[in-house]
Amino acid sequence: MTTAVPLDFPDPAVEAGVSEGLTRVESVIRATAQAEESLLTEAALHLVDAGGKRFRAMLVLLSAQFGDPDNDQVILAAAAIELTHLATLFHDDVMDEAAIRRGSESANSRWDNTVAILTGDFLFARASRILADLGPEAIRIQTETFARLVSGQVAETIGPRPDEDPLDHYWRVVSQKTASLIATSGRFGAMFSGAPEKIVTAIEVTCDALGMAFQISDDILDICSETGQSGKTPGTDLREGVKSLPVLYALRSIDPADERLRALLNSGPLTDDAEHAEALALLRAHPAIKAAHAEMDRWAGRAREQVLALPAGAAQTAFEGLCDFVVARTG
Repeated sequence: MTTAVPLDFPDPAVEAGVSEGLTRVESVIRATAQAEESLLTEAALHLVDAGGKRFRAMLVLLSAQFGDPDNDQVILAAAAIELTHLATLFHDDVMDEAAIRRGSESANSRWDNTVAILTGDFLFARASRILADLGPEAIRIQTETFARLVSGQVAETIGPRPDEDPLDHYWRVVSQKTASLIATSGRFGAMFSGAPEKIVTAIEVTCDALGMAFQISDDILDICSETGQSGKTPGTDLREGVKSLPVLYALRSIDPADERLRALLNSGPLTDDAEHAEALALLRAHPAIKAAHAEMDRWAGRAREQVLALPAGAAQTAFEGLCDFVVARTG
């Protein structure tokens, strides 16, 4: 179980507030994951116990620093966001046929796809129940966000449209599948803390850009990490045939020296161990990684620009540190 703040905040009071909030969020999540069927409870807590940075819940709590962070609704909103995220992970693992999640056996591997899918549905239902107590606006925002998440997942599954540039398709998928829930995290935190609407909007835009940068950092980690920092085995996207940003950049190369790499990347899921290792080594040495870093820096810079529009103080400084954290996690 992870309740520690996933980065160092310069202000001890903000760090203590967020840390205490995460502990409370964790308690809500665990209580909410209880079901009448013991198998459902066990499966739900399996992923909860696997840990994670609780990045989205932390965003809710940090955004609440611009209003009243002690409002109980903030804790409930953070728990609902994290439960929604956990629900998507159960479904993702089934679609990806993943064997490992956060360093532990995935639910679909430990049980089966049916249990994993139903557990994801259960957690989403629990998140919706929490938000129902927070009012119709909370439900509206959640349903719109979840619709974007599903749309992004479908777009990733079927690939680019016939007339769509693969890079444009990538940005569309990331915006819907990853950035949307991260943006809603910031929005909920500011909204339920009673922050002015102008600040709510600024934080939502900030977190949307952070979400884009966060996904790119995951793409880079998936290729460059030796230890699975992203929570997955390095090279997972290659095995699944997912065209991440570095892969898309590498495929645009017209250098004859990249012919072998392009052939490997265009061959579909790299399930052969030798070919997978070869592609991973070629990608790690390719300029595409540097290009992906530059794009990540651009999105993080866009987030920093929005941070400057927030009221000066410890919370604003913490958000600046968050921008640095997203970039620094790629090493």
